[in-house]
Amino acid sequence: MNPLLFRLFRDNETKVHELNYLFWECTTRCNFHCRHCGSDCSVLSREKDMPLEDFLRALDTIPPTHRPKDFSVVLTGGEPLMRPDIGAAGKEICKRGFGWGMVSNGWFYDENKHAAMMEAGMGAMTISLDGLESSHDWMRGVPGSYRHAIKAIGIMAAEPRLNSDVVTCVNKRNLKELPQIYETLKALKVRQWRLFTIIPIGRAANDSDMHLSDAEFVTLMDFIQDKRSRPDMVNVTFSCEGYLGRYEEKVRPVRYFCHAGINIASVLIDGRICACPNIDRDRFSQGNIYEDNFYKVWETRFQPFRDRSWAKTGKCAHCRQWRNCLGNGMHNWHGPSEEVLQCHYAKTLQKD
Repeated sequence: MNPLLFRLFRDNETKVHELNYLFWECTTRCNFHCRHCGSDCSVLSREKDMPLEDFLRALDTIPPTHRPKDFSVVLTGGEPLMRPDIGAAGKEICKRGFGWGMVSNGWFYDENKHAAMMEAGMGAMTISLDGLESSHDWMRGVPGSYRHAIKAIGIMAAEPRLNSDVVTCVNKRNLKELPQIYETLKALKVRQWRLFTIIPIGRAANDSDMHLSDAEFVTLMDFIQDKRSRPDMVNVTFSCEGYLGRYEEKVRPVRYFCHAGINIASVLIDGRICACPNIDRDRFSQGNIYEDNFYKVWETRFQPFRDRSWAKTGKCAHCRQWRNCLGNGMHNWHGPSEEVLQCHYAKTLQKD
């Protein structure tokens, strides 16, 4: 799409700000200890699971007239399947006319769990695969996690009723494994493979193995571009994490647009209302479902997401790409930093 036309489209979407994607951080308990976790989840989380009825009360504030057909509630964590009432939650979400899905590490996802989730109306699922066996288990911190993920991905990919994808956090250790991972996913008949990189937050903040150099980032872009130029069964895309300059529309189907707070909101484990769960919740939370009407917050707040002029500072202040980028993804403004943590566009200026 022409950049000018796309900016007009983005501005109109921002003005309308129709909510169509809602994350529910239903637990922060997790059976893994991932090197890149931004929320530092654990088996015995400090936070109690949010009661289902509390989330449903927030969901019920969304007027029936403001529920688009493609509205999706996504259960995330932690590991959602550590909650015993996930099936009941899915059924209640469906009763209200919303579609729902989940993001999982796949450990608990077997044929019985799959049947139960489909019976509860699940329509979408994402499972993480972060390398070949040794790399995945190294990153996830649990021996055997790769084998469980592969089995879960096979079950998920074979289900025609599911809108499913696999996500991979690309790092120094698994970058060279991407061609082999691609062949593995192709053999499993996976339809969508989404790749992303890590920003320096959470456990990954000081882990040099998690962060690609600029040259490695370009290698990743070239890999995705190559796969997209020769369409196969697996649709490979880069995530929406930042503006990519010369790679725009070559590594994903649309131009960069951070939808956080524009079309995407979240209800966090403690009731806070934000956009994507990995955005700085202390800095950008907009209210709390235990004190505020969720939908009124969506309609009347979220100004930092819908007017990004505050981000025109530091390295972004005089950038010629500001109109296209608006200061990168909101998750890149984390902690006390007065400028964006990293610039994806600058990485793409590295020579091939």
